[in-house]
Amino acid sequence: MPSEAVTGEDPFNQEPVSILRQPKAVWATAGASVVAFMGIGLVDPILPSIAKGLEATPSQVSLLFTSYFLITAVAMLVTGFVSSRIGGRKTLLAGLALVVVFAALSGTSSSVGELVGFRAGWGLGNALFVSTALAVIVGAAAGGSSAAILLYESALGLGMACGPLLGALLGDASWRYPFFGTAALMAIGFVCITAFLKEQPKPARKTSLLDPVKALGHGGLASVAASAFFYNYAFFTILAFTPFVLNMTPYKSGAVFFAWGLLLAVFSVLVAPRLQQRFGSLKVLGASLVLLAADLVVLGYGSHTTAIVCTIVSGALIGMNNTVYTELALGVSDAPRPVASAGYNFVRWFAAAAAPYLAPKIEEWSNIHIPFVVAAVASVIGAIVVWVRRSALNHEAEELEPKHATEDGVTVFAN
Repeated sequence: MPSEAVTGEDPFNQEPVSILRQPKAVWATAGASVVAFMGIGLVDPILPSIAKGLEATPSQVSLLFTSYFLITAVAMLVTGFVSSRIGGRKTLLAGLALVVVFAALSGTSSSVGELVGFRAGWGLGNALFVSTALAVIVGAAAGGSSAAILLYESALGLGMACGPLLGALLGDASWRYPFFGTAALMAIGFVCITAFLKEQPKPARKTSLLDPVKALGHGGLASVAASAFFYNYAFFTILAFTPFVLNMTPYKSGAVFFAWGLLLAVFSVLVAPRLQQRFGSLKVLGASLVLLAADLVVLGYGSHTTAIVCTIVSGALIGMNNTVYTELALGVSDAPRPVASAGYNFVRWFAAAAAPYLAPKIEEWSNIHIPFVVAAVASVIGAIVVWVRRSALNHEAEELEPKHATEDGVTVFAN
C-alpha cells in the first residue's frame, strides 16, 4: 500500500499528516459508520435466540437478512438521487434517523413478521447512511483521500467485527437488547454529526434514478457485478446460515464472528493491496474465490471444530474479495464512480438478500451439507466469470491502484 495511505500527505507543504489528526466531523462520521456496519452482523449470534423467542423456523428468522438487503439493493437506485439533491449531511442524518427508529421498533417486535418488516426499514436507513459516509469523510478529512479511505475501511472492519460481539453481550440477557443498543448508539451518532459536520457541497450534476442501471450497460462493469452477485451468495450463506450450524451460545458465536471480522478488516485494509501490487487484481480475486469455495466445502462437511475454524478463515478471503471487487467496480467503466458503485451494488445485494432465505430452505429440502456446496459452486462461478471476462477487466485491473475509492464518489459496504 502506498505510504500516504497510512499517514496522508499535504500536497502544499509535503509534510506527513497523521491519520489520527482529523477534524471532529470526520471522527463523528467514522464513529457512526462503525455502528452502521455493526448492524449488519449484530443479529448473527442471536439468530437461534430470536427463533426460540418468536417461535420461528431458521428460514423465517433468516428473512431478517433478506428484507434488510433486498431494501438495501433497491435503495442503491435512490441514494445518489437523494444525496445529489439534498446534500450529504442531510442524507446522513435521514439515514441515521431511520435506523434509530426501526432498530428501536425491532426490539419491540412480537412476531417474526414484524421484525422482518422493521429490519427492512432499517436497511433503507443504513443504505442512505453508508452510501454517503465515504464521500463525506473524503471531503472533510485532512491528509488527502488515502487517509480518509483508510479511516473508512477501518470503520467497516471494526464494525463488522464488533457487531457480533455486541449482539452476543447484549443478546445473552435478551434478544431484544441488541436492537435497543444499536438504536441508542446511532442516536449518539446523529447528535455528533448534527453538531460537528457542516453541510457538504452538492454535486454539479444531479443523479437520476436510472443512471446506475444505464451504467451496467458497460460490459466491464456488468461482468464485475455478475461475478460479485455469485460471490455475495457465498458470503452471506456464511454470515446468515452458519450460526444455525454452529448452534453455540451467543457469547461463543459472538467470539467466532468477532475473530471472523478481525480477519476481514486486516485482509481488506492491509493484505489485499499488497497482494494486488504483487500479483494483480484478477489473479488475487480468482484465487481467493476458489479458496473460498474450498473453505465452504470443508466447513459444510467438517467437524464442529473444523466448521469454527473455516468460518473464521473465511473472513480473510471475504476481506480480500471485498476490496478487489470494489476497486474493479469503481475503475472498470467510464461512468461517474458514484453511479458505477450504485449499479454494482444494486446487482450484488440481491444475492445477499437471496442467500439467507435459500440456504435454510435448501437444508430443509436436502441436508445440512448441501447449502455450503451450493455456496461453493456460486463462488466458483464468480471466479469463472472473472476468467471468461478477463479481457474486459484486465486492462483496467492492471492500471488500478489499490485505493479503495474515489475523489468524487462513494463505495458502499464493500464491504
